[in-house]
Amino acid sequence: MQIKSLISKPLISGDGRKYPTLYSDVIGQQPVAQLPWGHIAILMQKVKNKEATNWYINNTLKNGISRNVLIMQIEQDLYSRQGVADSKISNFEMTLPKPQSDLALQMLKNPYNFDFLTIDGKAKEREIENALVEHITRFLTELGVGFGYMGHQYKITSHGDDYWIDLLFFHVKLNAYVVIELKATDFKPEYAGKLNFYLSLVDDILKEPFHNSTIGILLCKQGNNKYKAEYALRNLSSPIGVSEYKLLEHLPKEFKTQLPSIEELENELSNIENGED
Repeated sequence: MQIKSLISKPLISGDGRKYPTLYSDVIGQQPVAQLPWGHIAILMQKVKNKEATNWYINNTLKNGISRNVLIMQIEQDLYSRQGVADSKISNFEMTLPKPQSDLALQMLKNPYNFDFLTIDGKAKEREIENALVEHITRFLTELGVGFGYMGHQYKITSHGDDYWIDLLFFHVKLNAYVVIELKATDFKPEYAGKLNFYLSLVDDILKEPFHNSTIGILLCKQGNNKYKAEYALRNLSSPIGVSEYKLLEHLPKEFKTQLPSIEELENELSNIENGED
């Protein structure tokens, strides 16, 4: 249900604070009666754009978003990253039936925000991947509602050969596996071909008859990826979306001295890979 919020005379809460009335022009329970006061206060304080406010209200009611997650979504500008379809690169409309294609497109963000990682912007793919797994709860929150984590460097064996998928998820609403490949460089056309290969493996080996087609998301470092990616996806039959990710660009001064050095991070990640405590 789309909610069209308007501002009318303020309501008075039990503690005497004033809040605007956010209400719907459709028949049904008013959103203000569904949203907790804490959520309303956050929207008042942090969101000034009417369309963005409406989007966050709908998203909160639809997915049961907690107050802390709502704050995180607003601070990371989820509305802009998820709400603008023109900024998303995929072949979902050509490879998936409706409404699955629409849901897959809604799932995709551009860019994905990995600012919660205290890792150098020049880190290698495996380092970023391991750091994401280390912060899997925050990573799942950034991916969005519906993702279930299956594993990283997920091994699939086919005809005697072993292959390792960077990150494997299952999306409940899409009823489909989601393969995420992470690249520490700008997009290259050959990346789409490799991901397409992995999707075929998952479809043949893991996918059950009642599952929908496996979906791929290729995450590349921020750069000029749009046109190269559109050409690379045009004739592929597997559903693939290409997005960018960004790491923490500037650390607050008070944090810099408290964070481990790059050498310390590399040693720690190496220990994780080698199975050491």
